[in-house]
Formats: sequence, C-alpha cells, structure tokens
Amino acid sequence: MEHDEGMTLVEHLAELRKRIIWVLLVLIVGMVVGLLVAKPLINYLKSVSPIANMNWYVFSPWDPIKMYMSFSLVTGLLVTLPFALYQIWAFLKPGLREVEQKASLIFIPFAFLMFLLGLAFGYFIVFKMAFLFTTAISQSLELNENFGIAQYFTFMFNILIPIALVFELPIVVMFLTKIRLLNPLLLRKLRRYAYLALVVIATMITPPDAVSAIIVAVPMIILYEFSVYLSALVYRKQLLQDQAWEAESSAKSVE
Repeated sequence: MEHDEGMTLVEHLAELRKRIIWVLLVLIVGMVVGLLVAKPLINYLKSVSPIANMNWYVFSPWDPIKMYMSFSLVTGLLVTLPFALYQIWAFLKPGLREVEQKASLIFIPFAFLMFLLGLAFGYFIVFKMAFLFTTAISQSLELNENFGIAQYFTFMFNILIPIALVFELPIVVMFLTKIRLLNPLLLRKLRRYAYLALVVIATMITPPDAVSAIIVAVPMIILYEFSVYLSALVYRKQLLQDQAWEAESSAKSVE
C-alpha cells in the first residue's frame, strides 16, 4: 500500500478506503478477542472491590449480550488504536521528510500505553469514587443494593472509555503536530472550547457534585495543557529544521 508521487485524487481516496477497511477488520478481530476474554474478566471484576460478594441480576434477556459487547468493544479499541495510528502515518508518510517519518512512528506504541493508563485512572480513581458516592446515597436512603450486571458494567464503561480516550490526547497531539496536521497556535486558539468540552465530559461521567467533577476535570485540563506544551516543543523543532533546510537549499542554489 505504498504511495506513488503521481497518484491521482481518486487513487488517494481508494487507498484511504483500503486503510479504513483494514482498520475496521482489525477492530472486528479485536472485538472477537474481547468476546473470548470477557467471561474471565467479568468473573474477576465481580470478585474484587467494590462489588465483591454482591448479588447480581439481569433485567432483560439482552443484558448478558450487552455486557459481552461492552468488553468486546473496549478490547477492540485497545487492539485497533495503535494500528489505526500506524495507518494514518503510512497514508501520510510520502508527504513527510525522512526524519519526520521516523520521529512520528515512535509515538504509536506510547498511544497504547496511554490508553491503558487512562483505563487504570478511570477504574481505580474515577469509577470507584463515583460508585462509592452512589452507594453512600443508597445507604442514606436505606435501599438494598442488588445490581443488574449489564447496568453496572454500562455505568463502568461510560466512565472508563471517555477517560481512556482523553488520556490519548498528548500522544495524538504530538503525532499530529509531527506530521504537520496540528500546531500549538491552533491548540491555544481552541483552548476555551477545549476546556468547556472537558468540563462537560467530567460532569457527565462523575457523580452529580462539584467536587467529583473538579477532581476529574482538573487532570483532563492538565493533560490538554501538557499536550499544548508538547506540541510547542515539536513545532519549535520543526521551524528550526525548516530554517536549516532552507539555508542548505539556498547555499546549494548559489553554488
């Protein structure tokens, strides 16, 4: 799937279509793997805090299927993310200088690690905080806690997936800056809108109190600012490289 400098627009679109199809196929394979590992993962999560020794129920024949599909989707995203970034890199590779090709490729494995870190942060901090908050409300109202298993895991994944994707921000921003699709000037210009979006996400995935929303929103905003900082570092280096190349080209033309 290599590019040709003489490729027409139709040929470029055809290649983009092929790469999208490959990404979708990898996503399907990842989801199949997720279906295979769903049962041991569910049994493990049922046996640990904060829900160990609780009764579980289903309220619809579809609930077990929903539960399996949730685990399947998360596993599919884990598998597909680095592959999708590689496909983006490969598609844009002919337009990059050799040094940019090598430097941008390095970011792909880190995208996978950041996704895992986001899942860990979401599960061990945000999700448990939200669960303990809702449990405290139930206890204050003297309610018995018997969970629908699909509802519980839907609640969990509605928190984990957005946070894991937000944790991709620094890597994705550096990657897009390296391949010259993004720059810190644009990120600074969009800062107020990004803050608003992150606060809305934090409010949606946390218990309905200001403290919880702030605890989640602040790390997200820090991640955004860290992304802007990393983008500025990459962009500054690119400007210096461009100046060096221009000076070298000018010197050769004079000769």
